[in-house]
Amino acid sequence: MVKEWELLGSTVDRDYRVFKIKTVRAISPRTKDTGQFYTIETNDWVNVIPVTENQEIVMIKQFRHGTQKITLEIPGGLVGVEHHKEAALRELVEETGYAGDTIEYLGAVNPNPAIFNNLCHTYLVKNARKVTDTNFDPDEDIDVVHVPVVQIPSLIENGIIDHALVVVAFHFYFSKTTFS
Repeated sequence: MVKEWELLGSTVDRDYRVFKIKTVRAISPRTKDTGQFYTIETNDWVNVIPVTENQEIVMIKQFRHGTQKITLEIPGGLVGVEHHKEAALRELVEETGYAGDTIEYLGAVNPNPAIFNNLCHTYLVKNARKVTDTNFDPDEDIDVVHVPVVQIPSLIENGIIDHALVVVAFHFYFSKTTFS
């Protein structure tokens, strides 16, 4: 039977502003050996699925340094000191200039429990519409695009949408949304 490991200690190895890399030492309950592990400590993240009255998703295109490619994603970002619901609304306005009539919590996942300590929360915003200009972070360059809801499954299937947390967000959306 799997048991929790006994934590001996952890130290911050590096602090990169939006995340910290920690060195963790723990004892295996099975072997009694000490292991050393590296984890990434960060605040929770949010993703937002903004749907217009015309059943289009307000999406963003941006360059991602990890893949060195432009990706098709939904608005999202790091939760600050506020609750993740407020962070979702903030990120939506900052990245797209859009807001909506209602916001609904769809769920959360751990991005990778092997190394991350945080959750990524997904929200649905209905009747999204442009309300202001965008307000990008200094390191963001974003194009806002509208994608019909009915096209999302094929964009995922064809690898156009390949960000794992965006795919999970759409899983929540399609699992909890009924269409007439």
